[in-house]
Amino acid sequence: MPTKKDIQDLYFMDARFKLLEIASFLDRVDRHEGETDFRHPAFHEALKAMQNPPAGTTRAQAVHLAFSDHSTEPAESATIQFAFGAHNEEAAQ
Repeated sequence: MPTKKDIQDLYFMDARFKLLEIASFLDRVDRHEGETDFRHPAFHEALKAMQNPPAGTTRAQAVHLAFSDHSTEPAESATIQFAFGAHNEEAAQ
């Protein structure tokens, strides 16, 4: 079984790159004019969920749930034929 150090040795540089890529994405959004949409606050909620996942939940689960639609009633019809990557509460109503 690998140790925590083994996991760091294997995956640290890749995770570091991904974290820098996320920071760069957020910087690009901040630098430009105009309004963001529902994905921007969803992304920030996912970051918070990753840093402080609910008890009994892994970080990956918490991030996935932050982007998910938690409604329990099925939609009457599909309004789009592609995914946004985050739940749009306004479009669901």
